[in-house]
Amino acid sequence: MSGTTASKTWSTVQRVILPSADQMDTVSLYVDAGTASGIRLRENDELARTPKLPEQKLQMFSSGSREAHFEDLLTRQSMRVRSGEQMSFGTYFNAFPASYWKRWTTVRDVRLEVKTSGTGTVTVYKSNARGSVQRVDGKHVDGAATSVFDLTLKPFGDGGWYWFDLAASSGELLLENAEWQAESSRDSKGQVTLEITTMNKPDFCLNNARILADNPGVLENVKEILIVDQGTQKVEAEDGFAAVKESLGGKLRVINQANLGGSGGFARGMYESVENGSDYVLLLDDDIVVEPESIVRLLTFADHCKKPTIVGGHMFDLYNRSVLHTFGEVVDPFRIVPALPHADMEVRHDFSIANLRQTAWLHRRVDVDYNGWWMCLIPTEVIREIGLSLPLFIKWDDAEYGLRAREAGFATVSLPGAAVWHVSWIDKDDLVGWQAYFHERNRLITTLIHSPYPKGGRVLRESVQSDVKHLVSMQYFTEHGRIEALKDLFKGPEDLHRVLGTKLPEINALKASYPDAQLKDDVDDFPAPKLGRGPMGGTVVGMPNKKELIPWGIKTVARQLIKAPGPESAERPQGYLAHRDNRWFRVAHYDSVVVSNAEGTGASWYQRDPKKLKSMLTEATRLHVRLFREWDRLAEQYRNAVAEVSSMESWKKTFDASEDSK
Repeated sequence: MSGTTASKTWSTVQRVILPSADQMDTVSLYVDAGTASGIRLRENDELARTPKLPEQKLQMFSSGSREAHFEDLLTRQSMRVRSGEQMSFGTYFNAFPASYWKRWTTVRDVRLEVKTSGTGTVTVYKSNARGSVQRVDGKHVDGAATSVFDLTLKPFGDGGWYWFDLAASSGELLLENAEWQAESSRDSKGQVTLEITTMNKPDFCLNNARILADNPGVLENVKEILIVDQGTQKVEAEDGFAAVKESLGGKLRVINQANLGGSGGFARGMYESVENGSDYVLLLDDDIVVEPESIVRLLTFADHCKKPTIVGGHMFDLYNRSVLHTFGEVVDPFRIVPALPHADMEVRHDFSIANLRQTAWLHRRVDVDYNGWWMCLIPTEVIREIGLSLPLFIKWDDAEYGLRAREAGFATVSLPGAAVWHVSWIDKDDLVGWQAYFHERNRLITTLIHSPYPKGGRVLRESVQSDVKHLVSMQYFTEHGRIEALKDLFKGPEDLHRVLGTKLPEINALKASYPDAQLKDDVDDFPAPKLGRGPMGGTVVGMPNKKELIPWGIKTVARQLIKAPGPESAERPQGYLAHRDNRWFRVAHYDSVVVSNAEGTGASWYQRDPKKLKSMLTEATRLHVRLFREWDRLAEQYRNAVAEVSSMESWKKTFDASEDSK
């Protein structure tokens, strides 16, 4: 961390920004037209704050407000407000998240400075944790003007934002630039290593490198841009790489290593940031588009935190760019699954339908357990104290690290106004296929290390339930991976580094034995189904309720064990199922069915096999019984090994071996 001096000066902590020319579908995240009023709340209007049904949300949120005119967005910092119009900067990227600054930083007062030319008004608003909008101050401006507002953070204990609106009178009003400032005793900002882990996505990597090169102000405190390339399609071989590297002024470095998964790539970024003397490492996924100003905001916020703090950015949907995937994440300690941080909050909020001012739950501060590593800044002081990522390949590495940091006294903050656009989970199903091994093993490892409940709370029960669901769904390749995960768990934490680069090829080698793992591009590549309406006569099958679930499971498993598949099931499927209909309680009624995948790129042929069901269910049950009996011993073993397994020394050996094996 940087040193301090006795004198204090006002410094910029957040600049007002506007979308780049190729991001006009994101205007609603930066500025919107209309008045400052949000939802009108009665004193006890719980429904208005937390509407539950889609039709209620549309009714409450539909504002009919206009978007800013594209031609009025002049630069990344300036725009024109037309005569008689009003523009609000009470938006995701431009409102100031006052409650986060009050809770986590040493800042207690902020200053808003707005430079304009023309005639009109500058009006400052704030909100509270309930989402109520309150006018704070305002100024009439005429000609070239700099409006300064000194604002306190005192009333923002549980939530709330500051923002400003511009209104033009008889002529147009030009916003030249605006920024939020804070008193700072630092003489310099911390230095950050910006690290991208990639696997065969060179186009994404090069695009983000270009974005950074086109925004040189963002790179002022970036010590190094590091791409850890673990693929066969190399970033350095991409057209235009040399020119982009040159434009980054020697700050770009590429490390080629074998495929060690996300945890291996991100751990390399952590390792290199400690080695090169950075104050922070900023971990970035490869399949993203970055809002470059977010890098400055994360770094500035972290510099002002009371003590070393992990600071992450939010994730917007890359293919629906006004949609915020999640506002913050926690881990349910009883189930060890990621969950929403609060019952009032929503996944996939669309700012083009409801802006910040109209969405009351966005004004409540969200305290999280971890931040996804699509964009996450970690102080190297934290890394030196608690180690690097566990060698988990993929899945749960970010959540486990956040939990480990919290236990050591280091908080994680998901900071509003800092974000990337990322391929969302809506078109993915990573609980099926080769990733099932890592989901099962890594969730159990995380539970062994961090669960405060005897035998891991509900995790073992849910694991058994998942086995049954996959088996009655004829997902035998998936279940094979889950069984391997249970077996490998007993090998202990010492085995994690050894198998980091080899486990994925081992799992993929099993695909040839399972029809459900054979993906074909077109459903016409499979035999046509026999004419009919499927095993249930075309009836839509619903999920059993809680009371029926266990009897339904016993009956279904018994039927699949005893009753042989129909004679034609191996020759032709009984029908097709779209991915959205691929639910365990529906698929279980088939003997043979073609199912499309979540990405829409192909389909697989599921075929019921009573022998596989019997052997796999027996093996999974035996392993779960053993795990229950040995839980306490394994928990102690894994907890005691964390420091060694995540150490710089252990990871260095893995990195060296990885480079030697390329």
